[in-house]
Amino acid sequence: MDGPTIDETILRAFRSARSVLAITGAGMSADSGLPTYRGIGGLYEEAITDDGVPIEVALSGEMLASDPSVTWKHIARIEAACRGAGPNDGHRVLARWESRFPRFTVLTQNVDGLHAAAGSRNVIEIHGDVHHLRCTGCAYGFTVASYESLPIPPRCERCDALVRPEVVLFGEMLPSGAIQKLQTELNRGFDLVLTIGTTSVFPYIATPVKMAALNRLPTIEINPGTTEVSEFVSHRIRTGAAAALLAIDRAL
Repeated sequence: MDGPTIDETILRAFRSARSVLAITGAGMSADSGLPTYRGIGGLYEEAITDDGVPIEVALSGEMLASDPSVTWKHIARIEAACRGAGPNDGHRVLARWESRFPRFTVLTQNVDGLHAAAGSRNVIEIHGDVHHLRCTGCAYGFTVASYESLPIPPRCERCDALVRPEVVLFGEMLPSGAIQKLQTELNRGFDLVLTIGTTSVFPYIATPVKMAALNRLPTIEINPGTTEVSEFVSHRIRTGAAAALLAIDRAL
């Protein structure tokens, strides 16, 4: 199937760019078979979970502290949705672009680890990775391919304290290391900003796009729908992530 036609002004922006920021959300992984979290067919389409609370409460730091079995049940559901999924053509295009541009950075909200699996190295996982686990007692950290063999909720093999995934739960602070890396990259500046498959509801996701637009730099949104930054970007490609990225890559 043919992808979208890419406007020549978009291609010129890519050809002249030396530093690129690609911001990705759940739509980036949709072509890998992963569900988005909201909307029709989303993992959390219903407003209330079967535990009788909103998903934002079930997946909160407060719930993890008070009833970890609830939080872990829904974390495990997210991991199960990711299980067996591999990078799609869009992930692979972004990975290839690391060698095409002098500086190429991915800022992702996704916790599926698919950018790294595709070969991207300069990735800021602002919400963490569901496969990385850490003990809340002794801070022992480890990585798992899946949760299939884990008791839910899991306990540390060293001290028997609760283990948690290294992801940002609702109500928790963003990881300081990721924030510092993002700020360092933003301070260096970018001459092209892409926003791909994200509704951009979080300020730290929308602000780089809005600032680039304010500075009259090319900003490109890849998303079938309208988002929080649609009115600010200079170009919109209203289709799925993989199709759009492949079309751009081929045209370049």
